[in-house]
Amino acid sequence: MTPARLPLRPAAAAAAALASALLLTLTTAPTARAQAGTPVDVNGRLEVCGTKLCNQHGNPVQLRGMSTHGTQWYAQCLTGGSLDALAGDWGADVLRVSTYVQEGGYETDPARFTDLADSLIRQASERGMYVIVDWHMLDPGDPMANLDHARKFFTDIAHRNKGRDNILYEIANEPSGVSWSRIKSYAERIIPVIRAVDADAPVLVGTRAWSSFGVSEGADESEVVNNPVDASNIMYTFHFYADSHREAYLAALSRAADRIPVFVTEFGTQNYAGEGANDFTMSQRYLDLMAEKKISWVNWNFSDDHRSGAVFRTGTCDRDGPWTGTSSLKPAGVWIRDRIRTPDAFPAG
Repeated sequence: MTPARLPLRPAAAAAAALASALLLTLTTAPTARAQAGTPVDVNGRLEVCGTKLCNQHGNPVQLRGMSTHGTQWYAQCLTGGSLDALAGDWGADVLRVSTYVQEGGYETDPARFTDLADSLIRQASERGMYVIVDWHMLDPGDPMANLDHARKFFTDIAHRNKGRDNILYEIANEPSGVSWSRIKSYAERIIPVIRAVDADAPVLVGTRAWSSFGVSEGADESEVVNNPVDASNIMYTFHFYADSHREAYLAALSRAADRIPVFVTEFGTQNYAGEGANDFTMSQRYLDLMAEKKISWVNWNFSDDHRSGAVFRTGTCDRDGPWTGTSSLKPAGVWIRDRIRTPDAFPAG
């Protein structure tokens, strides 16, 4: 999420109240057990095999789902009811839990934001979804700036969830203004921290220029292809916003996916700010490519932010829904829900 896609920030006290409300909701709401036939039940622990993400049977799979907005801003959108709808009515395979580091996030209260992330991981897990633990570093764009915080956060989260088989760790949301070699060095410091606790979970590595394989800063995927991170069971992230990111981005994604494992952990149907008109035609071209190449994806975002990229109409979360159906959805929400609801054909044999 580039800086232009930051929401209008509520006062610090209001933000703290929202985060506290989320924690209270998630720790007191009735739990929902993962039923047979859920994505995690069918696929089990995931593993990178070649350039693909594979299930417990060794078959390539494509996960599709949604990303939260920052939990410091949109706590009221993440309730038992909304997560039930995401897992059931939408049929999502994966929830990306976005813990901002700055912008009023983790650095202001590490314990509270670790608890919030852990609560969402638990709730999504109980509903049979995979969870991407997103370290949403944004500004500064150098992931090394938050190295100590990252070590602490991932150590804590990994210890709390090391018995789960549905976790993926996204260690740097959108690096910017730094070289690939520096991002690679960061990854090679953080991945062992996670592996020391959870040896088997896939790790998702952010790429240069807001996770565009460097395209947004005039480079391309070759720098990653030719100098990969020295670690196994990892994937590289790519982000796009279809109304702004056109042919060069689509082509880079296509080429990269043939050479290295790629996970699209954030995309939108609007411009790079997650606002403005929806370009569903270009978005569908991306989705068709990702279906063809079994590239998993997560859409931004599961909130009622005023921008067109938030799936719910403004005010839905304060009213506590309705969460199911389409009456509360913006056009982008209707469009992405329809595509998530398309039945998956997870290969089990």
